[in-house]
Amino acid sequence: MHKIKDFEPRLYQQTILDTCSRENTLVVLPTGLGKTKIGILTAVQRLNKYPNTKILFLTPTKPLASQICQEFKDSTDIQEINLFTGEVPPKKRQELWKNSKIIISTPQGVENDIINDSINLKEVSLLVVDEAHRAVKDYSYTWVAKQYHKKSNYERIVGLTASPGSDLETITEVCNNLFIKEIEARTEEDQDVKEYVQDINIDWIKIDLPEEIKEIKKYLETSLKSKLEQLKKFGYTRSTSEVSKKDLLSIQGSLQGQIARGEKDFQIFQAVSISAEAIKINHAIELLETQGVKSICNYFKTIFEGVDKSKAVKNLIQDINFKSAYMKSKTALEKNILHPKEIKLFEIVKDEIKNNKDIKIIIFNQYRDSASEIEKKLNKLEGISAKLFVGQAKKNGTGLTQKEQIRIINDFENSIYNCLISTSIGEEGLDIPKVDLVIFYEPVPSAIRSIQRKGRTARHSAGRLIILMTKNTRDEAYHWTAFHKEKRMHSLLSDLKNRIKITNQPTLKDYIEEKKESELIVYADNREGASGVIKHLNEIGMTVRTRTLTTADFVLSKRVGVERKTKRDFIDSIIDKRLLHQIKDLRENFERPLLILEGEEDIYSLRNIHPNAIRGMLATIAVSYGIPIIQTKNLQETAEIMKAIAHREQNYEEKDIGVRTEKKPMTTREQQEFIIESLPNIGPSLSKALLKEFKTVRKIINTEPEKLTKINQLGEKKANEINRILDEIYEDENV
Repeated sequence: MHKIKDFEPRLYQQTILDTCSRENTLVVLPTGLGKTKIGILTAVQRLNKYPNTKILFLTPTKPLASQICQEFKDSTDIQEINLFTGEVPPKKRQELWKNSKIIISTPQGVENDIINDSINLKEVSLLVVDEAHRAVKDYSYTWVAKQYHKKSNYERIVGLTASPGSDLETITEVCNNLFIKEIEARTEEDQDVKEYVQDINIDWIKIDLPEEIKEIKKYLETSLKSKLEQLKKFGYTRSTSEVSKKDLLSIQGSLQGQIARGEKDFQIFQAVSISAEAIKINHAIELLETQGVKSICNYFKTIFEGVDKSKAVKNLIQDINFKSAYMKSKTALEKNILHPKEIKLFEIVKDEIKNNKDIKIIIFNQYRDSASEIEKKLNKLEGISAKLFVGQAKKNGTGLTQKEQIRIINDFENSIYNCLISTSIGEEGLDIPKVDLVIFYEPVPSAIRSIQRKGRTARHSAGRLIILMTKNTRDEAYHWTAFHKEKRMHSLLSDLKNRIKITNQPTLKDYIEEKKESELIVYADNREGASGVIKHLNEIGMTVRTRTLTTADFVLSKRVGVERKTKRDFIDSIIDKRLLHQIKDLRENFERPLLILEGEEDIYSLRNIHPNAIRGMLATIAVSYGIPIIQTKNLQETAEIMKAIAHREQNYEEKDIGVRTEKKPMTTREQQEFIIESLPNIGPSLSKALLKEFKTVRKIINTEPEKLTKINQLGEKKANEINRILDEIYEDENV
């Protein structure tokens, strides 16, 4: 029997454990009240009940996974605990799985292992989903939970979150996606948790913008109003004063949808450009109000000096008010006009360090460039050792690997740094002991993010929170938006069990039918993993094997290979000349090649390419190469059509369809044509004509240019170019 060690479960944890042991449960607890411990308690209970099973604990990031793995080791007597991340090779993960009792992993790695059938979900008696509010839409949690629900012999799912969402629809989606049947929710006011909730002293500091920044803002607001008036004139908005970024994105999406459906009215194209201009101006105002002059100058630079030459950018560059804001911001930068929040932040941090040299501070700023600038300036102040804490995506050289993130957290805990400047990466889940003060450089409009930020302090003792807000700006609007969303969330949680309705649970009939269909096998190229098609194929009962395929994206049988293209990729591959090579390889390697063209967009309006070029390529594929083209609306329809084809094919073939990861050997004739086609301006037709006339490759190579011109369509210019390439001396680029 496995046991817990070094902690005593609180009464509410024991109560919640009882529910988790009986049903799939969503656990909603304020930050710092031991959600992970509930996952650990449930894991021990399930292993004691089903000794020959495994526990799978999913969490969004490697730093979180690393912390949870250590917490399992510290809190249980279980020895077989392993950490799975993308850095562990698939074969190694497969071996570790066999010898593990507890597996802590990011969801993406497990997703790939399930697709490749290298782990067995039937053995898992508990799936714990950390930060369960992420289980919406296409996030990996959703798909993994669905696979576990279908395959496990000992199903139990426990979702953990501090903030499941601020509306009933979102919370319901999370519950449906995780097959939740019970909800254990506590707020800070509930009697059984109240004594464990640490006090947070919150201080809102309101700041006025200086006149120089107000003047820049006025020009931008005038520019934005002119764009909104145009949209109002066209009937796309009713107001010119209360239009948010979300509203503008919605207008733009609606307009692009009209174009995709084939509407070609000039006004629609004009409105798309205007909405794009309005979105850019709106973003500029947000940067100015919340971050300051340097941030907006950097943004202006990308517009006035960047490579984007779209119609929207050209119009903005000509807009007198937008241009005036640009000139005023450059002048303000030269005068070193700082945002007053920046000045106030430095005052606060200096005073805090002066009063307590052992203090630990986290500053949240959602813009990486601003956070980097704050780090540089703080490190110039006496007694402050600041460190930037950001995500992996590289931007201006400020990205951190997951190993670096873990090291920084440890260094902060060990007081090597006393101040972390964090973007959103630091908001979620990380247990950083004894954070004395959290500072919001700007409020965020999301209740979830606001709760997560606050949760970095007062985890084990009382904490403090300072929120910097610029008066009469979106800082104030965002603060109240998050406040009301959080209030609404707590109201929902108080009677959540009675109001939520769980839907879409698969029936026994669905399960049996899915099991029958799993006999179908499809091979997919590794690079298709991110497309979502593989996941949907798996969902509809196909067995998918991923390989590195040199030809085709999917192999449905010994004779059917499929090249899948989204409409945008189709156009891009015409422009960069990839497409014909891919189509030719497909034709040469499969008896029944197939092109699937996916998407609902208007293919003729995606790029600046003449419609005749697109029609010509479609005709070449269908007629010259004899490859059928099937159009699908989305990845789900793509998966369904491939399933139908695989079903027909594999009903008439052996089930072991095999797969070629290399191209099939060329015949002598094909090799001869291939060599001649590599000559300048020689296509398939000319290649065949030359070989028919001169019989061998050597004779063609040795023939004088004037004799080559006897071939129809091979003129003097082409012949001379061939001769030049054959005679020109090769120059080593390293010499």
